[in-house]
Amino acid sequence: MIKINFAKRESIEQVEEGNVLAPKFDSSGTLPAIVTETSSGEVLMLGYMNEESLKKTIETKKAHYWSRSREVLWKKGDSSGMIHEVDEILIDDDQDSVWLKVSIKGLGASCHVGYKSCFYRSVQNVTEDGVELEFTEEEKVFDPEIVYSGSENPTKL
Repeated sequence: MIKINFAKRESIEQVEEGNVLAPKFDSSGTLPAIVTETSSGEVLMLGYMNEESLKKTIETKKAHYWSRSREVLWKKGDSSGMIHEVDEILIDDDQDSVWLKVSIKGLGASCHVGYKSCFYRSVQNVTEDGVELEFTEEEKVFDPEIVYSGSENPTKL
């Protein structure tokens, strides 16, 4: 396997118009990763990648992410079987965010809550009590209690 090396950021022209990957990670060492399903174009999730997870994703064509809340590297699908097989990796103009186009293996869902997409609610009514959300997905694809039996919920308050 070829060792992945990112280019040093040397000029604006190189970063914006060049043909080498020179990602800019933020002060915490991450960059955002927008994830869409290749076949439908549906937005599945927004994750974060550090240098290691981006390299592993490029090397394996399986999406790896950095969990900011748990501070661990994770391969999507390790516990659920819902692997993100990477079809295409795009980098934005200043190389500080990536867009993964993926095919979902397993149950055909991406969200640990059980829905296909992590974006399963939309902002609706604003009242004095707060902002109401409306579900955009009517049914869960899977039961997280079964799929993640014995695992701690990754959502942190």
